[in-house]
Amino acid sequence: MQSDQLKQLVIEAIEEMKGNDLTCLDVSEMTDVTDYMIIACGTSNRHVKSVADNVVQKCKENGVRPLGMEGEDKSEWVLVDLGDVVAHIMLPATRAFYDLERLWETGRVEQTAEAAEA
Repeated sequence: MQSDQLKQLVIEAIEEMKGNDLTCLDVSEMTDVTDYMIIACGTSNRHVKSVADNVVQKCKENGVRPLGMEGEDKSEWVLVDLGDVVAHIMLPATRAFYDLERLWETGRVEQTAEAAEA
């Protein structure tokens, strides 16, 4: 699966579970590790875990196996590594503390449909 298709699959999986404050960063010119970082929030630890689990499930259904998943034990920040796409699902306080958007601010921010409607 192409990285753009995988990115869209991850975004749809997050939106399906009502993940919020969704941001997609194109970091392909900044690192060889991944092409896209998708960052979203959940409303509780359980919601964060459910959103991340849905990302994994939808990817597996489409033939993409995650390379790794971290943080599901406490679910304040769950990282799903899909190679070309890395999804970060966090609680709002955790997201504010680590501020990944600022860290990767030179990456191109791609607006999601949810953000465009706001």
